Amino acid sequence: MDFLDVSHNTLLVTLSCLVALVAGFTGLSLTRDLGSKPDFEKKVLIALAAIALGGGIWAMHFVAMLGLQMPILFYYDAAITLISALTAILIVGAALIILHFTVRNRFTVCLAGGTIGVGILAMHYIGMAGLELCRAVYTPFGAAISSLVAIALCILAIGIAYGQRTNRNIFLGTACFASAVVSVHFLAMKGTKFVVVSNGSEFGPLMSNETLALGVIFFSFVMFGACLWVGVTYLPRPVQGAQPVEDDVAADPEPLPLQVPCEREGVKVFVSALDVVFVRADAHYTQVYTQDERLFCAWSMTDAKKRLVSQGFLQTHRSYLVNPQHVVRFERTKDSGKCVFSGPDTPPAPVSRSKLKAIQDALASQVSAVRAT
Repeated sequence: MDFLDVSHNTLLVTLSCLVALVAGFTGLSLTRDLGSKPDFEKKVLIALAAIALGGGIWAMHFVAMLGLQMPILFYYDAAITLISALTAILIVGAALIILHFTVRNRFTVCLAGGTIGVGILAMHYIGMAGLELCRAVYTPFGAAISSLVAIALCILAIGIAYGQRTNRNIFLGTACFASAVVSVHFLAMKGTKFVVVSNGSEFGPLMSNETLALGVIFFSFVMFGACLWVGVTYLPRPVQGAQPVEDDVAADPEPLPLQVPCEREGVKVFVSALDVVFVRADAHYTQVYTQDERLFCAWSMTDAKKRLVSQGFLQTHRSYLVNPQHVVRFERTKDSGKCVFSGPDTPPAPVSRSKLKAIQDALASQVSAVRAT
């Protein structure tokens, strides 16, 4: 059996890696903060993320295939090429459903990551089956290595991106996802040989490299546009409640209190930081307590700390931020303490042993300041 000599265009190989990165970033960013959104919006965003991730796998593969150089003219079966794209999108969509509509734990994270790895493999080998006038010959070693790498890196990517939904974790998860897609393709290609075949088994119409290039270019530009769209959400925003400074105003206006975004029975509401009694961590989100009710907040405890400490809140425990204006009594036991509030139905906030003295001093200073006025 005579194998064809093949080589790759370096520029297109580089572009395929960039497409994988953009697809991973777009897809993982679209699924941020889904817990605070209604079911319909959540489903729409999961569908878009599946198209971004699954379509990105497909686009990366065929950008790299456009860079495949062989001494013969070859074509693609358009129907099989389309099936490869839809397969990747559906399998990735199933993985995202597992992540967002079941209890998320180590098993479901590994299951979702492994499912995405299977999606990458399925897309690759279905896409390769669409070659016409030549045929791919695989080696067991190349297929086994690419399969192991795909599943392992995808589990790692999902484990990192969904371990904590922070920007840093999403960036690291993006790098792992792109590495999985790129590694699968080129490890599989390294163990693949090509032979000439005289008659192809056409399932659909033939498609040349030029026609394929048009489709890949169009989808890639849509992907890069979506990347810019979600990328805007990572830019720093003005502090909520800050007032613009007017040239003709003699004195700076009094800044409005920070508004905390919450959710009440599926409806988004804003609560003034002055009315917040305390904030409690709840998994990757927080619960906001006022004198009258408890509300869901999409902020993580890290986000809440960044915004509320500057408003005078005290961190009494790693899971609690307390507004000292609402504290009516501080009770200390041997190794811990608690802040008690005026509301009859408002539970006390614990004070950890490491923060006892600091919280006690801060509350004492506040009482002294009030008496002085």
